[in-house]
Amino acid sequence: MEKRVKCPNCGRETLWEGNPFRPFCSEECKLADLHKWLSEEYLVAEEIDLGGEVVKEDNPRP
Repeated sequence: MEKRVKCPNCGRETLWEGNPFRPFCSEECKLADLHKWLSEEYLVAEEIDLGGEVVKEDNPRP
């Protein structure tokens, strides 16, 4: 049985298996979602605890 999911961007039903854009139905929906994150239309609702780790720009992560 083929697994079908709804695209989180447009709501269209799409196949999960073999879909290179999953969970989205197309590259267009994938890029539209990315644009919403980059333009801050989507935000993380709560602050994220990084366990007290402070990362500075002059101290790159390993």
